[in-house]
Amino acid sequence: MNLTLKVWRQSGPNDKGRIETYPANNIPEEASFLEMLDIVNEEIVMSGAEPIHFDHDCREGICGMCSLTINGVPHGKEGGITTCQVHMRKFRDGDTIWIEPFRAKAFPIIRDLIVDRAAMDRIIAAGGYVDIRTGSAVDANSIPIAKVDADTAFDAAACIGCGACVAACPNASAMLFVSAKVSHLGHLPQGQPERNKRVLAMVGQMDAEGFGNCTNHYECEAACPKEISVDHIALMNRDYAKAMLAEQFCS
Repeated sequence: MNLTLKVWRQSGPNDKGRIETYPANNIPEEASFLEMLDIVNEEIVMSGAEPIHFDHDCREGICGMCSLTINGVPHGKEGGITTCQVHMRKFRDGDTIWIEPFRAKAFPIIRDLIVDRAAMDRIIAAGGYVDIRTGSAVDANSIPIAKVDADTAFDAAACIGCGACVAACPNASAMLFVSAKVSHLGHLPQGQPERNKRVLAMVGQMDAEGFGNCTNHYECEAACPKEISVDHIALMNRDYAKAMLAEQFCS
């Protein structure tokens, strides 16, 4: 396959960015999107130029590091996969592909296609720990949990924190990410003692980081590689309202 790449290049956070054009020739159809970038980078390095900088780690759809916007869509148009799981057979010979970083005020660009997503780590840290003594591993089924709650908690825990929901949202909202982290423990008995404290702290940190508000576009759910449901946002909103009322009555 022979392709044309339109790639965002930016030397640093305070430098002006630009789109540069690169040929991607003789790309195998079985190559992944990141392998295609590797091939292009080899050609760039051989020419003595600076390679395209992009984030990656597991290349198995687990870590979420491969945060690229492909033709205007975070992780590309295929549903339920990350960038590293996109294969070149999904494109046609002669295609022009636009590759940009995730765009959000809370995701400052470090270089080229790499953004700083430490804001999401700070939101998780704000949620704190489970304070109860867990001891050693308990026997299976020793704590009764309804299957619907266990399944919902598991679905929420599937969030890999890649930030695609933020990049897809017109408001750069992190509500889907935060609600998944809140909902995960909110459905389990181990997460009940800090339930109110957790949702207040995480939502407060989300606002402090400069993420936008949710206005129910549902682009987050469509872009999420783990297909996290927006139902978790509704649950978080209810938890937040209850926690605010409880705080007011207790103060």
